[in-house]
Amino acid sequence: MKRAGSDDSLRCSFCHKSQDVVGKLISSPSDYPRAYICDECIAVCNSIIEDDRHEKSYGSPGKLPRPLELKEYLDQYVIGQEATKKKLAVALKGASEDLKNHFFKCMSSRAVEMLKEDMEVLGPIRSREVNTAQQEAVTVARQLESEGKIVLKTEQEESYVV
Repeated sequence: MKRAGSDDSLRCSFCHKSQDVVGKLISSPSDYPRAYICDECIAVCNSIIEDDRHEKSYGSPGKLPRPLELKEYLDQYVIGQEATKKKLAVALKGASEDLKNHFFKCMSSRAVEMLKEDMEVLGPIRSREVNTAQQEAVTVARQLESEGKIVLKTEQEESYVV
């Protein structure tokens, strides 16, 4: 016997919509615990699974990106890195050995090696280009110092003119 006001219709175990308002309600294969899922929740689950497949497509061994694709993807997050590396190489090309060594001691050995290679590849450069690159480097360094991100000079160390 039904109690007045009770709702005996079956409901989706996920969204709790009744079987009257969904297109299809599917029951679990076992009686214990009995669970139901509606066609709308199945569509949401399929969408989530499909999105996960697209996100993991680079993770599977058969779908590794080509080096150029990987570089283009990473360049989205490191904007202007190639131009900045070239400007630094130009600026250091005209710098004294002491200043170059000061820069190099603050870098990893791999980064130093790559920067030295970049400097060698440049070949002869006009002094005007070197001066412009050095002025840009000084401007950036002073900006970083004003933001508190780097220290250009401390009392204990010898100062360098950049």
